Amino acid sequence: MTDFPKPRGKLTPNRPLSDLTWLRVGGPAQWLFQPADTDDLAAFLRDLSLDTAIFPIGVGSNLIVRDGGLRAVVIRLGRGFNHIRIDGARLTAGAGALDAHVARKAAAEGLDLTFLRTIPGAIGGAVRMNAGCYGRYVADHFVSARAVTRAGELITLSADDLNFRYRQTDLPAQCVISEATFQASRGEPAALEAAMADQLARRDATQPTRERSAGSTFRNPAGFSSTGKADDVHDLKAWKVIDGAGMRGARLGGAQMSEKHPNFLLNTGGATAADLESLGEEVRKKVYASSGITLQWEIMRIGDPGADQ
Repeated sequence: MTDFPKPRGKLTPNRPLSDLTWLRVGGPAQWLFQPADTDDLAAFLRDLSLDTAIFPIGVGSNLIVRDGGLRAVVIRLGRGFNHIRIDGARLTAGAGALDAHVARKAAAEGLDLTFLRTIPGAIGGAVRMNAGCYGRYVADHFVSARAVTRAGELITLSADDLNFRYRQTDLPAQCVISEATFQASRGEPAALEAAMADQLARRDATQPTRERSAGSTFRNPAGFSSTGKADDVHDLKAWKVIDGAGMRGARLGGAQMSEKHPNFLLNTGGATAADLESLGEEVRKKVYASSGITLQWEIMRIGDPGADQ
């Protein structure tokens, strides 16, 4: 398309997306845009035809791109969006900054955002999905976010604007988060590092961290994350109802529900997006038949199924 805006960042046509997602599946984006910075993103969106769809991604940690690809401009936020700044008890991170890096940087400065350490992905997605674990959520620390609208305007979003809920927000349509600011309590850096090491050890003991997954596949029917405490109740956890339906370790093509943690959907090698999504849908059917519970996807699925679907 010769009438596309000419950004300072990188604009690539027909770009495969499989290597940009943790599950390593999916077809190409019609265009992949990697903006140089917020100003570049704003100018591009301002000048882009409203007939052209957009879809922002971070590191693709919570995403299945279907095999037919995506007829849109996929906006991938990279180096121009990975800054981390600290001012007193507040931390501002670019939308492309990894959650784990933010947790570690905060801890080094004596700020407790340790819950982010084991959450896969980047800050933009964490805000959009109100990510959380061990009983803490983005909403508990959120101050504000900056975002670019489809018209190329830079706006500030409050917690009221986003209306945080379990794994959901009301992010305005076609807005791209560029950075977010959080408030954190103080702690001793050594103690915060020890807490994160404990979280990592618990995660590695219970989750298939060495296999190709996209984190939790379905939201917990209970409507909240695991607390990590001894009195945590498992009856309405997604893994529990999947296990109860006999779907631990279930396979379809190259896709498998993890034996170690049945709410983790794995690409064991050679899986297609269709394999992964179809297995997930089979899990939902089996769980409903077994318990009457309708599981809700936590992994986002986007794009066209492809000619064979």
